[in-house]
Amino acid sequence: MNSKSCQRYPALRASFGASRWDITPDLNVCSKNWGAAAHWFADGVHRELTGTAIAIAGLSENAPPLLLISLELGWWRSRGDADRFRQQLLDELELPEENLILHLTHTHSGPILDSEAPRESSPETARAYLALLVQSCATGAREAIQNRHPATALFNCGRCSLATNRDLPDPQRGDRYLCGFQPEAPADDTLLVGRIVLDDGRTLATLVNYACHPTTLAWENHSISPDYPGAMRALVEGETNGAPCIFLFGASGDLAPAEQYTGDTSLADRHGRELGYAAMAALAPLERGLPALRFEGCVESGAPLAVWKASSHPSDGCLRASAPNLTVEVKHDLPTIEAIDAAIAAKPEGFQYERLLRQRRVRASIGNGTTSVERIWLWRLGDALLCATPFEAYSDLQLRIRREFPNRPVFTLNIGNGSLGYLPPRPLYDHNIYQVWQTPFARGTLEQVIDAAIVGLHELSQD
Repeated sequence: MNSKSCQRYPALRASFGASRWDITPDLNVCSKNWGAAAHWFADGVHRELTGTAIAIAGLSENAPPLLLISLELGWWRSRGDADRFRQQLLDELELPEENLILHLTHTHSGPILDSEAPRESSPETARAYLALLVQSCATGAREAIQNRHPATALFNCGRCSLATNRDLPDPQRGDRYLCGFQPEAPADDTLLVGRIVLDDGRTLATLVNYACHPTTLAWENHSISPDYPGAMRALVEGETNGAPCIFLFGASGDLAPAEQYTGDTSLADRHGRELGYAAMAALAPLERGLPALRFEGCVESGAPLAVWKASSHPSDGCLRASAPNLTVEVKHDLPTIEAIDAAIAAKPEGFQYERLLRQRRVRASIGNGTTSVERIWLWRLGDALLCATPFEAYSDLQLRIRREFPNRPVFTLNIGNGSLGYLPPRPLYDHNIYQVWQTPFARGTLEQVIDAAIVGLHELSQD
């Protein structure tokens, strides 16, 4: 009986490194992310923006490490900028394609990432910021890679009610959906955390994976801000002796806070504390780095009591990565670049002009063809799995993958290695909803990506 044990949380034993750096832009870098915003530039900083890197390698292998970089930034305006940025990092760090995930946390209150920004936004400052950003990422990545130590990563699943469904049938018009709180629809509240514990018991880093749009702050906000992940990060790091906390933005095309679209930075902080306390509750059982419970025997008391104690347990050290290609269909009614240019030349006013500019960027990212070759990134981290896509997938992605692997922690990341548009589920293509008319991809692309991810993760999971 004394040999009976229970693996509470799958553990990864490997060599880990972590680093943190500041990526807050100067105020002369454009931060106009909302069509309804009247200002092009911020006039202050609510909280600094940060970059965080986690490097993972086998304890006895000479293989290149896996490198996860999370930046508190919004989204790439052009595919060219995203691809050039990532390729420069791959070249400088000498990493294989599948070993690097460059992830954005999707704040809507950060600098625009666009080397061809409109003239009004001073594109030269945006280009200068991108040049500094890639060098800071390379420096931070090298620090994480070079300062690795043997450690154990433990994972746990919690819950947080911050995320709500945001596909609201328009109460005043029956022919469209609004992008905002839908109180009658369910929302995935899954919170996945990880704690990387050094052999001396110190926490090297924490991971928080949660699916909820950082759209607390909107057009009335005039400050650079990471939105709610900033306060979450500060709270968790304050409880873990300053160990870097890396936020991973989950599959949340349909999820956002109920109360949002404000200029009140204190609301973003309140949202961040809500997620931060939930994360700490899930991280607390992992603090000692003991992933298992071992049955110690029976103590006879008023009742016969089964005594279980936290203990060490053999950990999985398997690291694998793949980056499969997928050929996906483009919407048949998506205007060509030339047609969009003609509409822009007509000089529409207000939000219509902004929508056309965004549509052109999306179309230019995939070209005028009827199909597009895209890629997803899949990692195995011991018993844990990770799926990163360059899309804004609906939460169906994480729900289905986690149902397929019920005994494994599964991390899902939107806006990983690019930002190419929404992936709504099939039924929504019958409706007038932003996520459908924003995406360039045809009905069924979300389901195709989910199926490909499940197949790829099964392949990585084979011993």
